[in-house]
Amino acid sequence: MRGEYDAILKFPFNYKVTFCLYDQTPDQRHIIDSFRPDTKSNSFQRPRFEMNIANDIPKFCSLEVIQREGNSYVRDDTLFIKIMVDFGDMPKMLLPFALDLNPGFSMNVQQAMIKQETEKRAQ
Repeated sequence: MRGEYDAILKFPFNYKVTFCLYDQTPDQRHIIDSFRPDTKSNSFQRPRFEMNIANDIPKFCSLEVIQREGNSYVRDDTLFIKIMVDFGDMPKMLLPFALDLNPGFSMNVQQAMIKQETEKRAQ
């Protein structure tokens, strides 16, 4: 999708993207999946029109999972999905920490917390 910041973004888009579908029970068995875009695909080139055609995006979660009666991902007709674009190659072990951060925190605060956690785990 074309946007006001396209001029300062790097294309083709090649950053790792992580999706998290939140389990709304105390079990917290979230469905987390990451992928790196295929930079040769037109989907990840700088948009020349209003929107690029989305393709080459792997299957994240089947509809069957979220349509199943009593599933742990939909409560009161509501589900929560977080999408995180990793501009700095975050280690895989930090993904659960990063995905559990309060989305109400500003991006600067979230990034500082991730950096602090990285340093803590490196000790």
